[in-house]
Amino acid sequence: MKTTTTFAFLVASLTMAICLASVAHTAPVTFDWAAVGNQGNAADTTGFGAVADTYRISTTEVTNAQYTEFLNAVDPTGANLLGLFNPSMVFNFGGIEKTGTTDGARYITQTGRENNPVTYVSWYDSVRFINWLGNGQGAGDTETGAYTLLGFTAIPSNSLILTRNAGATYFLPSEDEWYKAAYYDPSGVYYDYATGSDTVPVSDQPGDDPSAANYFDNDGLANGFNDGYAVTGTTSFGSNPFTDVGAYTDAASPYGTYDQNGNVFEWNEAFSSNLGFRGIRGGGWSNFISSLAASTQGDSPSAGTFNLGFRVASIPEPSTLLLGAMAAVGLLMQGRV
Repeated sequence: MKTTTTFAFLVASLTMAICLASVAHTAPVTFDWAAVGNQGNAADTTGFGAVADTYRISTTEVTNAQYTEFLNAVDPTGANLLGLFNPSMVFNFGGIEKTGTTDGARYITQTGRENNPVTYVSWYDSVRFINWLGNGQGAGDTETGAYTLLGFTAIPSNSLILTRNAGATYFLPSEDEWYKAAYYDPSGVYYDYATGSDTVPVSDQPGDDPSAANYFDNDGLANGFNDGYAVTGTTSFGSNPFTDVGAYTDAASPYGTYDQNGNVFEWNEAFSSNLGFRGIRGGGWSNFISSLAASTQGDSPSAGTFNLGFRVASIPEPSTLLLGAMAAVGLLMQGRV
């Protein structure tokens, strides 16, 4: 009896090992967060930026490596039924390929592009990624959660009326949430640029200037900056025009976010007067300085493009809320002494 039990255990263990070996391991996707407080702040003169609640926003854009983890988790066979993988991602302005031969690892990040912002993601791709985060990642659902997408098609049947559900823990930033994280200073002022300054940032590589950003500007002067595309310093964008997310370490917003100006435009939740379009902000590597300014509101067809990505927002961690509540109680007690 003991021998039979031991043999059965060994067979079960071997079978499990074989099954696990046939499915590639995917690492959990994590973010560094910037806490955006000062709830109830007034709007900017542009009419944007007022947010009633506290929230968090990822300090950087979603990367190719993070999006690849998502693809392999929700589409392990590479069937791509929801169009989450755009074939243009394999080319110069992308960074992800579908060349893997093992289920759970069909999608591969191109070498050297791991920490570049993901591009060619549609608005619907971005909210599906966010649903997946909120549903625990892994085999988490992409069609329900913060957003309810109907029809199980790349463009959902409710696309023109799709909004955030109440109680969402992860979400795409609203235009006001995105704007506040980029341009608002807790002292109560708004800046013109997401570098914590009213000074026009220069087009240059990371590390050369505290106000630099990845965008296009050619002033025709031999001054070491504003020589065209930021990465190459010429009017040729080269083999890779992107910078790694967070590379401009000296050009953070007041709340500590990076690249809300330059690198790629970013999706937000806003509807547009152009039917089927959604809001974008921040400017990208191929755009002029006007696209980076707080005064510039943009939109795009909901399909992804070569210079458009996204970042994630969420509610504060419970520990943060608890600390805030404890502090409030402490102040009340002090007032009664």
